[in-house]
Amino acid sequence: MVAILAVVVSSCQSEDKAPLPRYTSDARDLKKPVTAQQQAGRRFIEFRSRYALTYGHTYVVFGSADKNGRMISPEVAGLAPASEDAAPYVIGHFIPVPATTGETDGDLEEQYRSASWRVMLTDAEYNDTVAYIRKLQARSRLWEATVYNCNAFVADIAKHMGYKTPGIWLRPQQFITNLREMNTG
Repeated sequence: MVAILAVVVSSCQSEDKAPLPRYTSDARDLKKPVTAQQQAGRRFIEFRSRYALTYGHTYVVFGSADKNGRMISPEVAGLAPASEDAAPYVIGHFIPVPATTGETDGDLEEQYRSASWRVMLTDAEYNDTVAYIRKLQARSRLWEATVYNCNAFVADIAKHMGYKTPGIWLRPQQFITNLREMNTG
């Protein structure tokens, strides 16, 4: 346990970079960028990280995009301690604490976004992914920083979609950047 905690603490010591550019890929051809015009009326999932008072947060945003690539009625899924109080967050570095799996403060605020990777999906891919997210939300009731954290939750979604995933002990910005790079070349 001490070794695991040392790895987690050391991974959280690095500094986040300035906000990284937004990337959009097509699930059918991950190496081909998608323009805003090509996003119109299409479904997407966006793997995101944001800055926070601690080392940040990793989550997904999903929904439809308009002709300019803007989200239409987006939904958010992520894993975080189910409290605004800092105590469960601190305790969750040692033992599991109750979790929430929906939107948390700052998730849709642009000034906090540190990295993102949007993947455009067909209706069938989108429906399959959203069904999996709902099942994952229903069974994910605990958060623990070293075993099942926000990165692990998002990694489960990415794995379900067939993507390779980085280790869960990275800072959120590094996790999202590595996730994109591992799957787009």
